[in-house]
Amino acid sequence: MLTRVLFVCLGNICRSPMAEYVLRDLVQKAHLGGMITVDSAGTSGWHNGENMHAGTQKMLLAHQIDPARFHSSQVHADDLNHYDFIIAMDDQNLTALHTLFQQLPSNKVYKITDLIPQSDMNEVPDPYLTGDFQQTYDLIFQGCTAWLRQWQQQHQ
Repeated sequence: MLTRVLFVCLGNICRSPMAEYVLRDLVQKAHLGGMITVDSAGTSGWHNGENMHAGTQKMLLAHQIDPARFHSSQVHADDLNHYDFIIAMDDQNLTALHTLFQQLPSNKVYKITDLIPQSDMNEVPDPYLTGDFQQTYDLIFQGCTAWLRQWQQQHQ
């Protein structure tokens, strides 16, 4: 059975595409490509059709992840039915998803930092504002690693 994951941030050019590409890389390295698909979207639609932020591209390349073939898109109401997991980057994203979906099943829609309770961060700061793409990568990598580990435990 195919598991579909959607990462969500505000503009879909920094955090959610980084998470999409990091998890996709982890899935490929674990030889699970036929079992898990990964996408990303933004709540705002401000950057629809654009490439990811240069800082995100640079960070992915620094970790040997190819950032090619990305186009920003906006989350849609029917995504709740299409994806098995919708993982937001911060509380603002969760609020926007709640408004869009009218419900947030906690086993399906949550923040990435919920997966890393050992972190002192309760959301992933937006590097578009902070400029700290390394911090963003570190949190996303931890969250994606935890998500994949949890998925593997449930599907063995």
